[in-house]
Amino acid sequence: MEHLVQSTISFLNNLGLSPEGVVFFISMLPLLELRGGILAASFLQVDYIRAALICLVGNIIPIPFILLFITPIFDRLKKTKLFRPIVEKLEARAMGKSDQIQKYEFWGLLLFVGIPLPGTGAWTGALIAALMDIKLKKAVPAIFLGILLALVIMSLLGYGIPFIIGALNG
Repeated sequence: MEHLVQSTISFLNNLGLSPEGVVFFISMLPLLELRGGILAASFLQVDYIRAALICLVGNIIPIPFILLFITPIFDRLKKTKLFRPIVEKLEARAMGKSDQIQKYEFWGLLLFVGIPLPGTGAWTGALIAALMDIKLKKAVPAIFLGILLALVIMSLLGYGIPFIIGALNG
């Protein structure tokens, strides 16, 4: 992930975005999300509190749209010859990761979003919740709490460990 974050930082810097703009944009992207945003903020030496707030907002913004609109969008795209295979592949990939969410719903979704493993995160969690027709009153808090859990874990990795190493090195 570090290489992908570095490449994205370079690309966005070349577009003239400020460090905060880079962090915000990365936090909104699927695959990178808040996890990549916190790492980018650490690399760009953005103040932690500012970085945490930017990453939270950036990662949260797409979630309501995914929860509310992805199913009708996918249904419409599946009616076209061009997009049907792509949508079916996305759905299959997302649902292939849904075992724990199906079993534990709220807690499964929270942990799926919050624990930074490849293929997990708020985007995929929201997609799975939408495809499984999990009610918004259950999905939204689980995803938002998962984002907060991801923030805690990634903050330790992106800011805590480098701080400790720096303190040990004098």
